[in-house]
Amino acid sequence: MDFSASNTQLWNFLLQFGAIAGLLLLANFMRHKLPFVKKTLIPTAVLAGFLLLILRICGVNLVATQTLETITYHGIALGFIALSLRIPEEDEMSTDPLTAPKSGALIVSSYTFQGIIGTIIALVLAYTFMPGLFSASGLLLPMGYGQGPGQANNIGTTYQNLGFAGGRSFGLSLAAAGYLSACIVGVVYLNILYRKGKFTKTTVKEESGSVTIKTFQHQGEIPISESVDKLSIQMALVLGVYVITYFALVGVTRLSAGLGENLAKTVSDLLWGFNFLIGMLIAMLIRVILKSLRKTKVMVRQYQNNYLLSRISGFAFDLMIICGIGLIDIRDIQGMWVPFLTMAIAGAALTLIYLKWICKKLYPNYYYEGLLSMYGMMTGTISSGVLLLREIDPMFKTPAANNLVTGSGTGVAFGFPLLLALIPLAPSSYQKYHLDPNATIWQLTASTWLVLGLLIVYTALLLLFMIKAKAKPKKVKA
Repeated sequence: MDFSASNTQLWNFLLQFGAIAGLLLLANFMRHKLPFVKKTLIPTAVLAGFLLLILRICGVNLVATQTLETITYHGIALGFIALSLRIPEEDEMSTDPLTAPKSGALIVSSYTFQGIIGTIIALVLAYTFMPGLFSASGLLLPMGYGQGPGQANNIGTTYQNLGFAGGRSFGLSLAAAGYLSACIVGVVYLNILYRKGKFTKTTVKEESGSVTIKTFQHQGEIPISESVDKLSIQMALVLGVYVITYFALVGVTRLSAGLGENLAKTVSDLLWGFNFLIGMLIAMLIRVILKSLRKTKVMVRQYQNNYLLSRISGFAFDLMIICGIGLIDIRDIQGMWVPFLTMAIAGAALTLIYLKWICKKLYPNYYYEGLLSMYGMMTGTISSGVLLLREIDPMFKTPAANNLVTGSGTGVAFGFPLLLALIPLAPSSYQKYHLDPNATIWQLTASTWLVLGLLIVYTALLLLFMIKAKAKPKKVKA
């Protein structure tokens, strides 16, 4: 075998991976050493993604498009699988047992609210001066803002395969706009609160977290002195689940072949686009099986390590964010600037207004902390939510940071209807009639109108739960 540079197949991927790593290190340097960059609160991975995007716009293609697509697609699945394998820990930060599910409902209701905004904008444009607009494009707003570049890439690509030209870049552009909203709108609002005297700035030196044996090694886990490295075990679990996910998808795809060519292709596109969701379900099932094996004493050790699984998910998500932003092709959204800018601006402003209203009801004792952390996450990622929170609660004395984590976990249950039913349903009318020159605007948008109605009903149900649900008082033992 030729190990020299002439063997491009051997070295190309490693060199491209090195370029991504170099941009991440450069972004980290800028984030900590350049005051004007640090003040923006932009996450390091997001900054690295924008650096990659600028280089690609200037014609410097350090990383091939196919490599970016591969890392973005697999990164979101591996990250969510790692999170789903973690052993759930009891919420010790809040005395209200409903805080976690209500935070989850808040997160998903923000998705549905953003979906309502985007769908209304898309339908208005489709019925006025953009009659050929893909009416389901509005659902890419919550995918980009609430879910980030991984989801925006997957759903955008799925919609692109269903007839939305430039769907992937449109979704990724909304994800990039969401990060800017988290940083720009969030920081502006922070300064407004500061001038009003709502909080005082406290300078806290950024230090790395202290990792003790207690943090790294929980009771009952395989020992650190095991013959195989603990990180190797975690990687084996994550990759093992992903391989099972692959074969599960292959099996379902083959079974759907009997549904007819067109329907089978639609089912296949949706399933492979939602690979991360299938992976999450399988990871949760594996977690339950492993727990059962421990209870029956068939397995005496706990193999998952929450700390390492969190690091794996963080690594996967950082790579996914960098490559997702770098994938944006400005040329693909030419002619789509009106819906893009309208959705981006309306999404940033109305999400803030909605969260200001609902957070006052859910987090009355730490309203501003809850608001800023949720706004940062619902327009960017959990990291941008934490970054905004640090400015007002640097020592994390309130439960706001914990709500982001526990809410994300419980939000999975609330979010299934949105992901499994509404997103695939929205473009079905367009897909059926867009090639018919005699199709009416109603025929093209009928399913999107239905989804809009379902989004409104589902949002109302989530609001009803958040506002009306009360925890049952604990019975005091005599």
